[in-house]
Amino acid sequence: MNKEVKFIDWGLTDYQVAWDRQEGIFGETVALKVKNRTENRDEPTPNYLIFCEHPHVYTLGKSGHPENLLLDEQGLKDKEATYYKINRGGDITYHGPGQIVGYPILDLDNFFTDIHLYLRTLEEAVILTLAEYGIKAGRYPGYTGVWLDADNDKARKICAMGVRCSRWVTMHGFAFNVNVDLDYFKNIVPCGIDDKAVTSMQQELGSTLDMDEVKRKLKGHIATLFGMNLL
Repeated sequence: MNKEVKFIDWGLTDYQVAWDRQEGIFGETVALKVKNRTENRDEPTPNYLIFCEHPHVYTLGKSGHPENLLLDEQGLKDKEATYYKINRGGDITYHGPGQIVGYPILDLDNFFTDIHLYLRTLEEAVILTLAEYGIKAGRYPGYTGVWLDADNDKARKICAMGVRCSRWVTMHGFAFNVNVDLDYFKNIVPCGIDDKAVTSMQQELGSTLDMDEVKRKLKGHIATLFGMNLL
């Protein structure tokens, strides 16, 4: 098992550019696993943890409903936003500046082969990060992601998740609302859930957060929970 993980921060990156980069890394990792199996080799597979932010963009998962985007083509132009149908799970979501988008490209054979545990572990890292800022968060039964007040009618989501996994190699990941402009969520039915609000750390705390500090804390919790050696 190779638990070394290369951490990369791409900064503000166009969604299509980031998607293409992900696909390249993902494809190379899957190809190496196939080669190892067919040639009876044991070359270690690499792991990556990538953080970035995106310019305004809406993405629709393969099980999503296009009608959950409430903007037409002109509306997208007015909002200076783009729209992509992509190959992760889940419905529609928004990415934008002030949001930590995490793309773990991991060979889960190096950690554990359980996609539900994988999602719960990512959620736990976000929950622990929020706790460091005095924000109590948890899970909402039947849904992925991280929520506040999940046990009552004030439930609101602060981190969305949608992943793809093939041969136990993961891509896509999570979107964690730190200082994001929440008005952009009004143009979609977030994750196909029309009766729950979306929030951010900035909204909850009433002040702008230091993105680099939040990233450091989140990265640390992910590394600890997965037992990673971050490079």
